[in-house]
Amino acid sequence: MQLILIKKGEVMNSLERIILDRNALKKVLDAEKAKGKKVVFTNGCFDILHRGHIDYMEKSKAYGDILVVALNTDASVKRLGKGSARPFNNLDDRAFHMAGLRSIDYVTQFDEDTPMEILQVLRPDVIVKGGDYSIPEIVGSDFVMGYGGKAYSIPFVEGCSTTSWLASVQEKLEIEAREKKSSKAG
Repeated sequence: MQLILIKKGEVMNSLERIILDRNALKKVLDAEKAKGKKVVFTNGCFDILHRGHIDYMEKSKAYGDILVVALNTDASVKRLGKGSARPFNNLDDRAFHMAGLRSIDYVTQFDEDTPMEILQVLRPDVIVKGGDYSIPEIVGSDFVMGYGGKAYSIPFVEGCSTTSWLASVQEKLEIEAREKKSSKAG
């Protein structure tokens, strides 16, 4: 995927307007910080977008002026051990999905196993992760807090996780398969 530098408001596909590589993003964020804007950073796979993700992004945005989402590349997702079939959506599609959320100002990517390198480049004012992480468990929280930034862990929306969504889909497909099988037998 070739990430491009396009800011909100420019004429281009409206969902590609905010997808940037880390070097271009650093320049943009440095200019925004010089204007006094507070940058919030989060990261993850965001493989199957669901209500919990959207709620998480809205709450993350409330901690600052600019919300940056760094996506794990496809190779990085595979190394995380989420399953051999993951990600279900490739990086291009995941970036496109995230760019479509009104709370997100910029989308970027990282191929490393953790976001530490991109955090060192971007130096956000705030780092945010989901409720499955305590502050000390958030990779880079000590780095961000070390230069005066903040770290937050946002609680999950009950019943809204990729794991629960996948289990529900699997259960529904199994029910459907049994129903088809019994209708053929009858």
